[in-house]
Amino acid sequence: MKKVIHHIRKQPEHIRRSILHISVIVCGVVLILLWIYSLGTNLASPDMREKINEDLKPFSALKDNMIGGYNNLSGSVLETQQ
Repeated sequence: MKKVIHHIRKQPEHIRRSILHISVIVCGVVLILLWIYSLGTNLASPDMREKINEDLKPFSALKDNMIGGYNNLSGSVLETQQ
């Protein structure tokens, strides 16, 4: 490994930057693939699906309240215009 590092240090800066960019891209792709794989296995479990549904209930109630408020507001605006 030391030989590789010393060989890279001897290269011109534009080559070292290219090696750096390629290394960062490869590491990023590997991390994204691992994240996607773990996300798929976590979401596939029935316990996780039930937990997600429980966590989303307050947001669906909030959405329903916002839609109801918008409908009431738009209905009252239409009544005042007529």
